[in-house]
Amino acid sequence: MDILGFSFLMPLIFLLLVFLWAAIKILREYERGVVFTLGRFTAVKGPGLIILIPFVQQMVRTDLRTVVLDVPTQDVISQDNVSVKVNAVVYFRVVDPKSAIIQVEDFIMATSQLAQTTLRSVLGKHDLDEMLAERDKLNSDIQEILDKQTDAWGIKVANVEIKHVDIDESMIRAIARQAEAERERRAKVINAEGEHQAAAKLLEAAQVLGQAPEAMQLRYLSTLNVLANERNSSTIIFPFPMDLSDWLKSQMDGKS
Repeated sequence: MDILGFSFLMPLIFLLLVFLWAAIKILREYERGVVFTLGRFTAVKGPGLIILIPFVQQMVRTDLRTVVLDVPTQDVISQDNVSVKVNAVVYFRVVDPKSAIIQVEDFIMATSQLAQTTLRSVLGKHDLDEMLAERDKLNSDIQEILDKQTDAWGIKVANVEIKHVDIDESMIRAIARQAEAERERRAKVINAEGEHQAAAKLLEAAQVLGQAPEAMQLRYLSTLNVLANERNSSTIIFPFPMDLSDWLKSQMDGKS
């Protein structure tokens, strides 16, 4: 082959390589290709080997794996007028590649912006205590709203997790004082309930003893016995009721 023929063959080989590069596409298992023919949607293809008509058909790759989207920190005013900073993470994936490419320009950016506005909207309807104590419910509410609004984009929002709820230092001190006051209130309630129960038991015991005067006298003697057996040097002056003396005298006379 002379030099002239070789110089003529080289452009053909180059054009063939360009044709093959433009015509043959390989998609991984988690990828799909949205194919357009002269600008019009044709089909969703993949995975595997895809053959396109160069310069006539174009393909846009779409990843079907779950995307972990970090929602930037948002300033939220709660329903009880407390300013907090909240950030979250959203887990979503593409379930309809055609809609994800045709219906929205950038589905990741669109989902991120929608997640930010939804986060502020949902949390703004709740008090600070609910934000701190009912995260599971708030996560579920945000996920449901996002999933419904992104359905037209071919997006499935699988989960939403609120990561941090940051509060001002002054509000943290106020919450600590509130928690301390709540603990004191509970302690007082428990103490009052104990006093009430003890008083009820004492009343019940008094009623029982009142029905049998002899039992009252025996209780009196038992108390004297307990005080006498205690090891201390104190002198205890204990009044001796006259009715007990009469009762003991009657008992002694009965035995004699």
